[in-house]
Amino acid sequence: MAARLSLVLRLALTFFTALAAAAQEPLIQTPGYRVGQAIPVSCLNRTVDTGEHITDESGQLSYIPFFTCNETGRPLELLFGVEKDINCTLDFIDDPAFHLLEFYVHNDAPLTCRIPTKPLPPSALKEEFEQGTKDDTDGQGALSEVYTPMIVALTGTLQLSHLHVSTSLNVLVHAAPKSVAPGTIAAATAYSITREPPTRIVIGDSLPLRFSVRWYPNTSLPSGWTGVGGHLTFSTVVYCLISAGASAAICLAYFRGIELPRRLKSHGKDRLGGMERGGLGGYGIANGNGNGSYGGYGVGKRD
Repeated sequence: MAARLSLVLRLALTFFTALAAAAQEPLIQTPGYRVGQAIPVSCLNRTVDTGEHITDESGQLSYIPFFTCNETGRPLELLFGVEKDINCTLDFIDDPAFHLLEFYVHNDAPLTCRIPTKPLPPSALKEEFEQGTKDDTDGQGALSEVYTPMIVALTGTLQLSHLHVSTSLNVLVHAAPKSVAPGTIAAATAYSITREPPTRIVIGDSLPLRFSVRWYPNTSLPSGWTGVGGHLTFSTVVYCLISAGASAAICLAYFRGIELPRRLKSHGKDRLGGMERGGLGGYGIANGNGNGSYGGYGVGKRD
């Protein structure tokens, strides 16, 4: 009986020791982005004939790197947490690229892109840049879970012989709160804006894309609306009315308390001085001799 109890105690001690050691081991987590770290952009591969997405033999979607930027010689990259304007000029729009632009601009097929939610391993990053990746949706490893969608809404007008493309785009990227998942991307989107007239494109031209990138430290989008015209708001109107009323009150108080008494005093002195000068035989009132005023200038000695 004692031997059996000793065995049970040893087994229990071994179990709790192993459990405590396991609890002390840190969990292995994928590290997040550092500020300024490059983020590759890849897009869904589509056919130039119909704009349909391309899949492999197993039915998985195929993603390829974004168009190569002439400025860097590499596909488009974002920098984590860095707000800047990125110029990405597509040096030569060949026939396949022109037809893809037709699909994107005419909204027949979206420019569906994605960015890694967290940094990719070196091997996966190399594959991302060189030959693209596949969308693993079989639940075994779930490659799609480590990517954040970024739909690029490229707008313009489609003509018979050419395209007009709005080449200025806003890129909005939300990072997960630092306290929850530091260095992690939560959401992203991009869309054309009408900052200047659209660029006319024909086969063989270059396409200068300009991305204005803005980052947000959480999933909330701050309000930037400031009213009609960017200045006229209800608070502005109230402020103007209060300022006008205060100014009028100050002016009225100054006039009634300082300026009006000063004018009345000055006016009273003028009237009093006039009475002293002309009240008793003043100017223009002759005496008995036809000369000056009573007792005034021009009164000579009488014989």
